Amino acid sequence: MNEELKANLSWLPRERADGSPAENVSAAGSSPVPAAEPEPELLVNPWDIVLCTSGTLISCENAVVVLIIFHNPSLRAPMFLLIGSLALADLLAGLGLIVNFVFAYLLQSEATKLLTIGLIVASFSASVGSLLAITVDRYLSLYYALTYNSERTVTFTYVMLILLWGASICIGLLPVMGWNCLRDESTCSVIRPLTKNNAAVLSVSFLLMFALMLQLYIQICKIVMRHAHQIALQHHFLATSHYVTTRKGVSTLAIILGTFAACWMPFTLYSLIADYTYPSIYTYATLLPATYNSIINPVIYAFRNQEIQKALWLVCCGCVPSNLSQRARSPSDV
Repeated sequence: MNEELKANLSWLPRERADGSPAENVSAAGSSPVPAAEPEPELLVNPWDIVLCTSGTLISCENAVVVLIIFHNPSLRAPMFLLIGSLALADLLAGLGLIVNFVFAYLLQSEATKLLTIGLIVASFSASVGSLLAITVDRYLSLYYALTYNSERTVTFTYVMLILLWGASICIGLLPVMGWNCLRDESTCSVIRPLTKNNAAVLSVSFLLMFALMLQLYIQICKIVMRHAHQIALQHHFLATSHYVTTRKGVSTLAIILGTFAACWMPFTLYSLIADYTYPSIYTYATLLPATYNSIINPVIYAFRNQEIQKALWLVCCGCVPSNLSQRARSPSDV
């Protein structure tokens, strides 16, 4: 049977079956061999299971980061507050994927559809916003290195967090407040019940934020190269050492920005050009990599940090390796 799997997840548009209704007509006195029964349809779409599994992994991984930052009083610097905001947003996004899977198959109603899509949109918006805030914080820490560790920086960080979470919550409430396609299926986007206009606004906003992050990382790269050159001159390092340090910093920035673009860009561009009439398989194929960004974020922004590594070692084995405690930061650690 070569039928395409239907999308059962509540926030993906449902597809029409291609085959005709199965009818079994038999005459009396025919052969005693029973007619072959039609193959049963899958009760659960495998793509939905993959998304739910991804949400579970996201939740577990980011819950570790949130607990470490919350229970460690030494991790209260602006950088850790932003990393905690990113982990919290990704944690809520993972929980949203799990809850949406449960509601889609056990408790289908308009209210649950709106609440779960609102949670998912708000969480992923806060995740992307936290990534932008981390980029801004890294730029300021390098550009204003002498005055960065001040009360003004802490205040600015709290203002950024309030603004990004306030904006994300408002974005998530839009479908609940009536900007949805439940009453008019023709206005649906690739994610039901978001309208095409709603999805377009989210996609354009993402592209603008990505452009801003790209510009900031270019400036960060220039500052890192300048700092590495100055350190090399002060300590009479060889040109090779300066080249290796600079290349490492540039490579780190390229990995951060490249990973972010590779995860989110396919779904963003697809949301701009597609609507509810497109096969849901394309939505799954572009949405799944976007969820992977929330899996990769703790590895890039949290577990690579020396202070968080020390906290993890203390929690796991009650000690800190000597090589970790003695390692110093270099200009490439951006």
